[in-house]
Amino acid sequence: MPNYGSDRGQAAVELALALPVIALLLLAVVQVGLVVRAQVLVVHAAREGARAAAVDPDPAAATAAAAASADLDPTRLTVTETGRAGPGSQVTVAVAYRVVTDVPLVGALMADVTVHAEATMRVEAATETYRARSPPEDRKMPGRLSKWAVHRLPWQAA
Repeated sequence: MPNYGSDRGQAAVELALALPVIALLLLAVVQVGLVVRAQVLVVHAAREGARAAAVDPDPAAATAAAAASADLDPTRLTVTETGRAGPGSQVTVAVAYRVVTDVPLVGALMADVTVHAEATMRVEAATETYRARSPPEDRKMPGRLSKWAVHRLPWQAA
């Protein structure tokens, strides 16, 4: 006669019921982490694009800087620049990026997410290209760091 009051195998059954739910939650956390990573990269791209737009009058500079600054797919990246009127004005760069939700199981349940970021900087006056100059000969300190640098420079002896 079978013993229906026995608890043998109860833990295995509970694990079999709970494991798919736990795996699904773990995959959802991974997908959310990927979206948050993309948001951080888009914020960085917007800042880089705004900096490029602030110092370079070329309209394509912001787009190129934003695309080059982060590990984002350029086909899903949209960069818009507004407000550049001249030195002293404010330039705003808005970046939008469509994040593909492609984590197994969870990606099929979620639609693609679009993350946005915006950065504003003051337009700087056009200046000559900065060229590094070496300190005067009487200021050089061979073998030691000089007050002109925080690290060893090419003209300083090793």
